[in-house]
Amino acid sequence: MEEEYFFECPWCGEEISMLVDLTVPSQTYIEDCEVCCRPIQIQYESSGMGVEGFFAARS
Repeated sequence: MEEEYFFECPWCGEEISMLVDLTVPSQTYIEDCEVCCRPIQIQYESSGMGVEGFFAARS
């Protein structure tokens, strides 16, 4: 199960979205911003029903 999650890019400030896999309780990885193409470190926690915690930082 996936959920679209919206957040602000820590580099350019644009609102972007990503699909979060709710079947994974915790995940950390790097993904490029779809607007400015700079790397973002993504970290989130999921309860299986939705995103419980989300963190996006410059990488």
